[in-house]
Amino acid sequence: MLSIFSLTLYNLAMSDLTHVFSPQGPLAETIPGYRLRQQQLEMAQAIAEAIKQGGQLVAEAGTGTGKTFAYLVPALLSGGKVIISTGTKTLQDQLFNRDLPAVRDALKVPVTVSMLKGRANYVCHFHLERAVNEGRFVSREDANYVQKIRTFAENSSSGDKAELTDVPESATVWPSVTSTRDNCMGQECAYYKDCFVMEARKRALAADVVVVNHHLFFADVMLRDEGVAELLPSANTVIFDEAHQLPEVAGLFFGEDVSTSQIMELARDAHAEFITTAKDCLALPEATAALEKAVRDFRLIFAYEGARMPVQKAQALKNFDSAYDTVQEKLKALSAVLETQAERDPALENCYERSLALVVQLQRWRTAEDANLVRWVEVFTQSVQLHATPLSVAEGFGKQLNAQPRSWIFTSATLAVRNDFSHYLAQMGLEQANTGYWSSPFDYDQQALLYVPQDMPEPNSSAYTAAVAAAALPVIQASRGRAFVLCTSLRAMREVHALLKDAFSSNGMEYPLLIQGESSRTELLERFRKLGNAVLVGSQSFWEGVDVRGEALSAVIIDKLPFAPPDDPVLAARIDKMNSEGKNAFMEYQLPYAVITLKQGAGRLIRDETDRGVLVICDPRLISKPYGRRVWQSLPPFRRTRNVTDVTTFFSCE
Repeated sequence: MLSIFSLTLYNLAMSDLTHVFSPQGPLAETIPGYRLRQQQLEMAQAIAEAIKQGGQLVAEAGTGTGKTFAYLVPALLSGGKVIISTGTKTLQDQLFNRDLPAVRDALKVPVTVSMLKGRANYVCHFHLERAVNEGRFVSREDANYVQKIRTFAENSSSGDKAELTDVPESATVWPSVTSTRDNCMGQECAYYKDCFVMEARKRALAADVVVVNHHLFFADVMLRDEGVAELLPSANTVIFDEAHQLPEVAGLFFGEDVSTSQIMELARDAHAEFITTAKDCLALPEATAALEKAVRDFRLIFAYEGARMPVQKAQALKNFDSAYDTVQEKLKALSAVLETQAERDPALENCYERSLALVVQLQRWRTAEDANLVRWVEVFTQSVQLHATPLSVAEGFGKQLNAQPRSWIFTSATLAVRNDFSHYLAQMGLEQANTGYWSSPFDYDQQALLYVPQDMPEPNSSAYTAAVAAAALPVIQASRGRAFVLCTSLRAMREVHALLKDAFSSNGMEYPLLIQGESSRTELLERFRKLGNAVLVGSQSFWEGVDVRGEALSAVIIDKLPFAPPDDPVLAARIDKMNSEGKNAFMEYQLPYAVITLKQGAGRLIRDETDRGVLVICDPRLISKPYGRRVWQSLPPFRRTRNVTDVTTFFSCE
């Protein structure tokens, strides 16, 4: 932990936080546009105290508080090793490339900083060379991309694909030139000394401050992936930004999942080894072909993509058990062949070890009887994911909290329900945590308006989506476009988009109409900003992590309160468990989940002190249900209205 010397420096630095954040302090002197926010200073002081005491702090900071600087300043002044985990790669890049250097330079502290991403973000020399040599690409475009990637790998010091802007992140070539946890050969790899992943890990181990994301934190630290496991024991402080995402992400990694895509990848890798190193083993291509067919047949049992069902429903499908048995049988057959070839080459040995692990995973998923695990199936276009998800991550995460003394900071703009953190604390097992709430410094009474339309049908009505589009139309006219329409499902999104398209045509409204999915989120947002009068219809991807400042976004229209789908197998199991324990699952779990998600969506509207806008929540339950008051009281203090003429008046004052 902190040495006596570091602790002395720390105490001196922390006593001066008021100066650091003051109008005459180092932040104001070096960072353009910086100004003192009392909420930011108070939050920084609370975080500093948590770091000093080795405690746990759960902190909600409203939009505009400046929470990033509020945790970076005490973190950089602390003198110990700090891990900062974010919810998205976008924020991770922003922290590493912009915010951390700015604060470090302002404070003039000699700390070293490193960023660590998941394997899929780094070019793998082994898989790149194999892809080049095999020359089997989905398209001519991929064949061109792979040459650019090869040149990049020869000249890059990091191998981070984010630095190669000539190849889109969505390019289908990337899986062929990066590694996975399964197909990485570690020290057996001929390129091990030049491995970009290992170099990134070495830098992370040596750095004072390491920026990771939540998925990497849980996958590589919690599961003790080789190398990164040393990060957590050496850290004095762990800071989670966008901490509202942690319960869901932790659930993925405390559970046990296996996907048919892993099995297909194994079959293809094994076949590639037949071509390159085991051409005399004719049983190998026969075994891989048989396994691929078995996996495809298993996928065909499920009628459509997007399905999520409990194991009981999946097992009731015709041929589920026999198809599952066939996959296991063909996987074992491939494993037996690989066993005879494993000593010939490290890549073949890797395939053999993966086959053994997959056999165990398939068997374990089928027979799992842990009372805290719910087994369910998720269907994609070409694959099936078999999940065993914990009903609660509190116990698993609690073990990490108590494994070794250190400070834990959890922060987000959305953690509490009407300033009550009990839902989040219970989810994460944070029994000893202190909490802090700092409201936004924005003047919502002057900057924004909350409009709830009158005469809306019930959300489960067949006429509801049409009513949402009709209610949105006069708002869009008043705001002159410049709107997000956020829907709680992809189906509603498509229906609203179609209805608005017809209405725009009928009413002579020439605002550009965009929809999630027609291009990447980044490209859509760039178009939205440049157009200046567009309407973007989106679903889950646009509820959070989206920052559009200024007049380009002046209205956010939300179709309904974002309750999790009641047929979600994990949610259904959690509800049953809570109700059986005498708890009120709706009030203690479903409603807090909806409130936190709604706060994220509403948070897209006002992003700056000069922003103005209208938030529209079409759902009549906000007014008609007893819990509605709890919902809107959890939102920032908007002026409220149910009269559309107030919306028109609001925009006429611009």
